[in-house]
Amino acid sequence: MANLVSFIYLKLILKVQLVGKEKLTASQNQGQFIYANHTQAFGDVVMPLAVIPASDYYAIASQANWGIPILGKLVLPYFGLPVGHNLKEASKLISAITTLIAKQKTIVIYPEAHVWPYYTQIRPFSATSMHFPIKLNTPSYAMTTTYQQPKSGKQGKHPQIIVYLDGPFYPDPNLDNKHAQQKLHDQIVAAMQERAKLSNYDYCTYQKTN
Repeated sequence: MANLVSFIYLKLILKVQLVGKEKLTASQNQGQFIYANHTQAFGDVVMPLAVIPASDYYAIASQANWGIPILGKLVLPYFGLPVGHNLKEASKLISAITTLIAKQKTIVIYPEAHVWPYYTQIRPFSATSMHFPIKLNTPSYAMTTTYQQPKSGKQGKHPQIIVYLDGPFYPDPNLDNKHAQQKLHDQIVAAMQERAKLSNYDYCTYQKTN
């Protein structure tokens, strides 16, 4: 059912094109992480279902998302891993992720934290977001959503959404944890920024205010 909902929403409503799904075969039969830019409130939740089975998919999400209609009631209870607000909750999250990776599941992380609809650049995020792949010696991928000129060519029309998958990226065993996190972070960011250059259509304009 979840994969059907994903297909309907992504293919028939958003009309998403996906490039690079075959790269996931490089890390078959093991757990993995996918890092993605956060530019669709609901689309980002179901986007991974276009590349991985629902039975293998989990996403780290803010607890506030559980209060969102449909998303919080129908999607997150099955796929969501809530970010902890205290040490006890954080410990549960760490334990859950460790168990899921051992069971060869896929954990999706949106390191930018907050959704910026249709934003075409990659926002800065901390290297500490790479903690789990380094700790668990697990491959990672970058999944970048881009927004390109709609086929109609008319301004104000919804953009063509093309999602790129890059990787796998592996922890460097020759580095300590801190430097391994930084190296993986830089690789993921570089892949996402390179794909983001393909965006050529600003459906939403963001301006910094004082």
